[in-house]
Amino acid sequence: MRSAEGNQENDSCAGECGVTPRELLITGAEELGIALTVEQVNSLFIFLAELKKWNTRINLTAIKGERDTVIKHVLDSLSHIQGFIPEPGLRLLDMGSGAGFPAIPIKIAYPGVVVTLVESVKKKASFLRHAIRTLQLSDAEVLDIRTEELPEARHGSYDVVTARAFADMNLALATGTTFLKAGGLMVLSRGPEESITEKELTRTGVILNKKIELTLPHSDYKRAIWVFKKSG
Repeated sequence: MRSAEGNQENDSCAGECGVTPRELLITGAEELGIALTVEQVNSLFIFLAELKKWNTRINLTAIKGERDTVIKHVLDSLSHIQGFIPEPGLRLLDMGSGAGFPAIPIKIAYPGVVVTLVESVKKKASFLRHAIRTLQLSDAEVLDIRTEELPEARHGSYDVVTARAFADMNLALATGTTFLKAGGLMVLSRGPEESITEKELTRTGVILNKKIELTLPHSDYKRAIWVFKKSG
């Protein structure tokens, strides 16, 4: 299984070598059904500039090129919106946030969503706090703790849980469903070749709501958005 972070396949330009990263982002987001404002596009590139600076000091991402970063990080993050409606006030928990994907791009595109980023590596959590301050994002918090160590008060508190960095989908489900409200959604962007058993769904108390297969805009990078709904 190849994770979003680790996949370093070469994207062909497909006739788009002269297209700027900004144009890639705007048109790619439109392809995903998201109309970004000028301010939101600016904020996303400020975020990527800070990521690039911090990445020279701490290991935040293995993806270095601006084109690949836009496609494999930002557009991949925004593709999660295929799995839920980002209404104002919706509470989203992002487990193992790492460099802030998908939570920060989602927050920039939909500022009314309330996000909690969980990242136990202190240096990465420091970057996330820096990014939130730099971008002046409200209703966004960073918790530098392992997700399974979150206090019981957080159980059953979130409408949506995301987990992009988890290598194992079963583990993501087993960990994340604890924090979902009844009827809440676990939204995972995974490789299209992955599968999950009925036994595992039953064990974690979720049903498969839908699976959306897509190719990220401006690439041949195939993903599947898995949406699981917490029963009970």
